[in-house]
Amino acid sequence: MNKPIKRIIILLSAAVLLGLVFVFGLSSHIKSSTSSSIFAKAEDVPNSYTVIVLGASVRANGNLSTILKDRVESALQLYTDGKVKRFLLSGDNGTIHYNEPEAMKEYLMERGVPEEHIFLDYAGFDTYDSMYRASAVFDVKDAVVVTQNFHLPRALYIARKLNLNYVGYIGDKHIYAHENSNKKRELLANVKAYLELTFKNEPTYLGDKIPIDGPPQSSYSLD
Repeated sequence: MNKPIKRIIILLSAAVLLGLVFVFGLSSHIKSSTSSSIFAKAEDVPNSYTVIVLGASVRANGNLSTILKDRVESALQLYTDGKVKRFLLSGDNGTIHYNEPEAMKEYLMERGVPEEHIFLDYAGFDTYDSMYRASAVFDVKDAVVVTQNFHLPRALYIARKLNLNYVGYIGDKHIYAHENSNKKRELLANVKAYLELTFKNEPTYLGDKIPIDGPPQSSYSLD
């Protein structure tokens, strides 16, 4: 093997190694820096005005996926226990045929939650957008974020870097079919979040203010 090729292989190997160190180091930092703000038991969760439910897939028939249903049920438990007063349901409504926030809202209303206690973020296309818009659009100053355990550290890391006083409640109620894949994807999602925060990206959409402690969202014009 000639020297130039050998040098290139060494440089590429070093770059890959440094990349892996960064990815796994970032993951470790995100987990350790948020662990004290994540709660597994509802009774341990601090009282807050708002619970933010992060979206996940909705089936073609409109039913919530298992992961999303567990998130919404966990948030409902906090509401029933008097830990929170308002829901902010943040998810993907990228087309007229797919609407995560409305599906979550329908699920909650079927279980007795008044419509005026539910606010919808239709442009929560990813975790960064959801956290950013929670503050910038809905003026959520403190909140409990509900999602699965593999996802919570990143959500809270983003919130902290945006100077938001949010804590997390673990929404796991099952062992999920793609749990290992979700954990692996989270490694790259952490890098994406790091870059979004570093470059101070704005979310896909912003829009007019809809304060979570103001009138019901249904009283606002969403045109």
